[in-house]
Amino acid sequence: MASKQLKSFIVVALLAIFVSSFKPVAAGPLAYGICQTGCNAMVVACYSAAGFTFGTVTAGTGIPAAIAACNAALGTCMAACVAAGCTPTP
Repeated sequence: MASKQLKSFIVVALLAIFVSSFKPVAAGPLAYGICQTGCNAMVVACYSAAGFTFGTVTAGTGIPAAIAACNAALGTCMAACVAAGCTPTP
């Protein structure tokens, strides 16, 4: 019977050592998601200001310049979000 208790203790001790060796997350996945949401809100407002609905215009040679500018701003914004995702957060 003592052998079974000893095995249980060893398993729990090893599990505790294993779990305590985990490093905390040092990236900002939440910040990245919030940034992406902000970018999408910006592009929806940009499309609305141009008189279009975001998601209904296909990119092609005949798109209005305002839509091309909105798409360029969206790409720049989303690329900047990578920094938010890689920045350490407390």
